[in-house]
Amino acid sequence: MAEAKFIKIDKKDNVATALKDAHEGDITICGDTKITLLEDIQLGHKVALENIKKGNFIYKYGHIIGVASIDIKEGERVHIHNLEGYRGRGDVENRVQFS
Repeated sequence: MAEAKFIKIDKKDNVATALKDAHEGDITICGDTKITLLEDIQLGHKVALENIKKGNFIYKYGHIIGVASIDIKEGERVHIHNLEGYRGRGDVENRVQFS
């Protein structure tokens, strides 16, 4: 199995960004996290570094980039099919997250 390359910038991040194409079954280490990819992840796309429950915030580069629209498993790709925008939404903007 090939070692995939991902970048995680901040300790709060629960996703990492692919620095090159990675494939289902690849095992990668990103910071202190070792994960097995559950699907192909293309260059520039994100992978979940932990299980993320529906409605929880998604952090990238230390900032909230969205809200999980469905439960996301560790190792799954995080993109528009399971991520809703966050900025400018009054219904979630000031909400406190409970994990």
